[in-house]
Amino acid sequence: MTVPRRDKRPEKIRCDACPVMCYIAEGQLGACDRYGNQGGKIVRCDPLTLLDRRIAAGDEVRPFLASEWDGEVFGFENLDVTAIGAGTTYPDYKPAPFIVSRQIDGVDFVTVVTEAIFSYCGVKVKIDTDRHLGPEAAWVRAAGEIVGHVTTAEYGSQMLSLGGVEHLTGGSKAEGRVTCDVLMRLCNREAVTLAIDGGAEVVVQSGQPPIVDGGREVRMRVGCGSATIGMFAAQWHGLVDEVVVVDDHITGVVSEHQAGKVLGWPDTGIRIKGRRSTPGRYFQVARPGLGWGGTDVDDPLAILGEWNPGKGARPGLTLLMVSTTGEQHGYFVLDHDLVPRPAPLPEALRATVALIAENCEPALCTVLFVGGAGGSLRSGVTTNPVRLTRSVQALKTSVSCGGAPAWVWPGGGITLMIDVATMPEGSFGYVPTPAIVAPLEFRLPREDFRALGGHDAAVRSIEDVLARGGEYGAEVRTVARPGKG
Repeated sequence: MTVPRRDKRPEKIRCDACPVMCYIAEGQLGACDRYGNQGGKIVRCDPLTLLDRRIAAGDEVRPFLASEWDGEVFGFENLDVTAIGAGTTYPDYKPAPFIVSRQIDGVDFVTVVTEAIFSYCGVKVKIDTDRHLGPEAAWVRAAGEIVGHVTTAEYGSQMLSLGGVEHLTGGSKAEGRVTCDVLMRLCNREAVTLAIDGGAEVVVQSGQPPIVDGGREVRMRVGCGSATIGMFAAQWHGLVDEVVVVDDHITGVVSEHQAGKVLGWPDTGIRIKGRRSTPGRYFQVARPGLGWGGTDVDDPLAILGEWNPGKGARPGLTLLMVSTTGEQHGYFVLDHDLVPRPAPLPEALRATVALIAENCEPALCTVLFVGGAGGSLRSGVTTNPVRLTRSVQALKTSVSCGGAPAWVWPGGGITLMIDVATMPEGSFGYVPTPAIVAPLEFRLPREDFRALGGHDAAVRSIEDVLARGGEYGAEVRTVARPGKG
């Protein structure tokens, strides 16, 4: 009897683009969704990205060598090869996927590109808002997992520090997976919902206003209460007897402030509940919160004590209270018992409140990727990795991410930081170790490249890259340079 043969299963091949080493069947993708098995060969699923200074943002053109020629003289001098879609150096003993030679102002420069795997990385999120998001050092969570913490606030901005190796690999598997997902989505300019212990829920997205506890923020503060007094005291002089600018850092009182004194502002007998710093400047008038000026007060009169008639308090005295964004304001008149009573805001004062709002910048989220570009990935550039580090530190080698210049921190190693909004969309990926994958380019004169032990035999021209592609495929796309358009 003949036994019918079963169909042979398609053979899987092993991908060596990261330490996970997936076995991938024909037509399928690896766990990272970045590499796949195409015709029995591991290929990078996204095309290599070139930047062209001549095209507007959002447009894409097919490279000259991969399309029908329309008679245009194609200028290779306008193109830069990025690491987006380039592939990896892993397991790092081999040269970077593309090492490209290009003439710049008559000098032969080399650009080394690779998609770097970062375990030591994270994001710093700058949130321009007057709202209090949470106490300093409070945990920040996503999907219930701790992914970072609240760090020191800066002038008019709340700051979050997310990711880092301790959250990626130092905790549970769930914590690592969620942290990696949050970092990749934020770096790719997607919206992420974060919950702060003891604070607010905030939706963060690069280039967009934050959404705090369901409310979309409009503007960041013009300055602290003291600074607001200094900027606008002259606008209020002669229109109102007293002005208090409520702020969770420094609340300002115009009659006591030096700006008011210079203008000849008389005393009003006002008393502020809080710790007096210098004349007209008060700390700790309330706890931080989502109310007036980033405090927890909904009624601004709650920060006032009893008025002192011996120092100028009198019936009929007028008072303007306003937040540091102008979003909250109130006008009051002292009655015969020296109790402030609400009154309609005079038309003349409306312009001054509007002026505060006009001088506030829009509420905005900025996402900065921070990574340590050390370790073995430098072997893709040179056989002597420390020379690359020293060249970067000496500013002989420039560093970019997706073609956008990165800021390199002083000190040892190559610690870089970049605003993800300056990079092409979809620049970041991940590997399920877990780690973030980011495009990384090093550029230096070819003479210096040779001196630091660079892989000179692997240098290619842009024309050759466009014609033949690379180890992980030949598909190429051309987009506008970051920030253009």
